[in-house]
Amino acid sequence: MSADWLAGIRFSGFSIIMMGVLVLAVVVLAPSIAAYAEQRQQIAELKADVALQEAEVARLTEQRERWNDETYIVTQARERLYYVLPGEVSYLVIDDRSPETLANADRAVSREVTEQRGDWMQTMLRSVMTAGLAPAPSDAPAGTEPVEPAPAGTDQPDDEGTR
Repeated sequence: MSADWLAGIRFSGFSIIMMGVLVLAVVVLAPSIAAYAEQRQQIAELKADVALQEAEVARLTEQRERWNDETYIVTQARERLYYVLPGEVSYLVIDDRSPETLANADRAVSREVTEQRGDWMQTMLRSVMTAGLAPAPSDAPAGTEPVEPAPAGTDQPDDEGTR
């Protein structure tokens, strides 16, 4: 049955020439199309590189502008070189913790602790109310005996600790 179908196909001279031209066009144009696609890919990569370089140039230009500001220069001299102005006193804190303590200090803090947000207004109100309702210094808490001042002329140490 398939042989009958194949035997029914007739090719004219024109259709054979057109198929030949089509095959020739594919053979001739395929390398050009591949080269075109490759060049488009290279152009896209080069555009990405240019965008990165422009961003770097913008960052460096901004940094150069910062160095034109006298306040920025003074800040950098203080932070990086530990410079101080005349009359100022500089303190350098050296981390004297043990290596084990430093290793524990570098651990990341949990997200729950760092992202919790409190209502500062309620916290402030609670602090004011606690301070306002605290007993006065003369009101001694229950269970404690008040301290009486020593009579004059007794041997009590003064502020400098001498007798």
